[in-house]
Amino acid sequence: MASILIQGATILTMAGPDHEIKDGELAIEGDRIISVGPRGSHPANYRIDRVINGSGMAVLPGLVNCHTHAAMTLMRSYADDMPLMKWLSEKIWPVEDKLEPEDIYWGTMLCCLEMIKSGTTTFADMYFFMDQAAAAVEESGLRACLSRGMIGSAPNAGQALEESIRLIKEWHGRAGGRIKVMLGPHAPYTCPPDYLSRVVKAAGENQVGIHIHVAETLDEIEQIKSSYGQTPVGYLHQAGLFDLPVLAAHCVHLDEADIEIFANNKVGVAHCPESNMKLASGIAPVVRLLEAGINVGLGTDGAASNNNLDLLEEMNCAALLQKVATGNPTVMPAFTALELATAGGAKTLGLDDEIGILEAGMKADMILVNLGRPHFYPAHNLIANLVYSSSSADVDTVIVDGKVIMEGRRVLTMDEEKVMWESQKRADQLFSKV
Repeated sequence: MASILIQGATILTMAGPDHEIKDGELAIEGDRIISVGPRGSHPANYRIDRVINGSGMAVLPGLVNCHTHAAMTLMRSYADDMPLMKWLSEKIWPVEDKLEPEDIYWGTMLCCLEMIKSGTTTFADMYFFMDQAAAAVEESGLRACLSRGMIGSAPNAGQALEESIRLIKEWHGRAGGRIKVMLGPHAPYTCPPDYLSRVVKAAGENQVGIHIHVAETLDEIEQIKSSYGQTPVGYLHQAGLFDLPVLAAHCVHLDEADIEIFANNKVGVAHCPESNMKLASGIAPVVRLLEAGINVGLGTDGAASNNNLDLLEEMNCAALLQKVATGNPTVMPAFTALELATAGGAKTLGLDDEIGILEAGMKADMILVNLGRPHFYPAHNLIANLVYSSSSADVDTVIVDGKVIMEGRRVLTMDEEKVMWESQKRADQLFSKV
């Protein structure tokens, strides 16, 4: 097993707001962290294969993107400034009908490239041809929770569920454990009760969680209440979904009963502030969710509705949006925002026993941020500077599972130029069919 010692950095363990180690060091052996502390604190018998000079750097856990649609990078800037349902029905779904497996591979590779360059080490994805997405994740070196999106009211609903079960059997636990698989029923308004029952049964039999869009728009609320006399959350609760681990994306329009159901059933919420703003879906009650003890992480949503996958930018936006929404500048302090992007995201995905904080025994997923930039000076408060001042270009080095996958901003697991060229080619061919 190879070992790496990072020395001289400021280490933010994310175990708490005061867990900042200046002139620290972090020792990695294989895919695990074996020690974190001040310089010189590594075990005496530790065999060092490589030393990374962390001087002028901050080391923090890799960022966790709790909700995206990776291959939608191919649709970036294609359909902007539209309401959600019109955007879906008139623009996105017609294009998605033309997607081919190779589109998904290259679109996901482009997504992985963008996420690596901006410090994301783990992501939750819901889309199609997910064996291709899994292959891209395996090659890129990232960690991911993958789900095949399923429209329960579509003619291919049964086939989609069969494909999902096949994905579990072929990919769950692959890539050295970096790939997990979930079931992905699209949303309450596209999945009738009988289909949700089938999904719940399959998830239980295969011991996997569920990834679903919930309460994203007011139109969805009205539609579900009209059809079932309940909120989307109440509808899913009655269907038995929350008997299993659930990752609920968006959750913009929740009432107090919905929040209580989430809290009682340990539902994880993926908050996607920029996508929700761009599509004018609304502002999720994140402060209230956190007060109720609900695990909340950040998601970018797909690049077609964001239009980037920069979780540092999402973190900044999440903090500012809660302040203006509540009229209270003290809510969502900087540490809380950073926690949503790291430890909170790990908890939301059910991966907090492996990632999200930097301590001995945890997986070696981390990023090094270059603090030698004008916007990090003066250095009054490192956490505030990371949340309110940093950009993706500040991420220098990315380590996942103890392997360096980007160093000096050069990605080591893929040919960047080839990924961009192939993605453009696939996009050109895709949109020539629409």
